Amino acid sequence: LYTVRLGQGAITLPKDVQRIHLEFAFKFNDGHFGARKVWRNFLPRLKYHNPAVSMTVNRSIDQAGPATLTIFYAPPKDPVTAAPSSIPLSPAIQSKPSISYTSFERTETINMKHKHELDILSQLMDLTKATPVAATPEEETELQQLAIQEERSAADRTRNAAHTEQRKQEKALLDQARGAVGPA
Repeated sequence: LYTVRLGQGAITLPKDVQRIHLEFAFKFNDGHFGARKVWRNFLPRLKYHNPAVSMTVNRSIDQAGPATLTIFYAPPKDPVTAAPSSIPLSPAIQSKPSISYTSFERTETINMKHKHELDILSQLMDLTKATPVAATPEEETELQQLAIQEERSAADRTRNAAHTEQRKQEKALLDQARGAVGPA
C-alpha cells in the first residue's frame, strides 16, 4: 500500500482540476515510453490521492499518433469573467485537447512524446500547482522498518542459496562415490 500512497506521482491536485485524460499508443516505440510509464506508475497514485478527479486513458494503435496528457479544469463560477488566458504557453503545452470539452472548460495539454516520465510529472505539477504528499512520521518509521527487513531478507536469501549449493555439491559427491563402487 505504501507504493501507492507514497512516492513519485503521489500529489494532491487543486480543486479546480476536474479530469485528466491520457492518450498514447499501445507500444512504447516512437516516443510513447514516458507516457506509458506515467500511466503505469503515476496514474494509480494520482487516482488514490484524488478520487474525485476523473481520469481516462485512450490507447491507440497508431504509433505515430500523439502522446498527450490533457488537464481539464472546472468551469469558472461566473461565465462572464471567463476569458482565455493571455499567458503564452510553452512549446510542450498545446491548447487543443484530443477529446471534446465544453466551451467554458479551460484545458491544458502536455505533449508527452519523447519525454521522460519525471519531466512529464514535473510539468503536471507546475501547470496544476499540485502539492506532493509527504509521508507522516509513522509512515517514515514503518518504511525504515521495511528497509531493515528487506536487508535481512537479502542476507537470508544469500545464506540459503549458499547452503543449498553446498547440499547439492555433497549430494553430487555421494552419487559419484556410489557410482564408482558399484556392483561387482
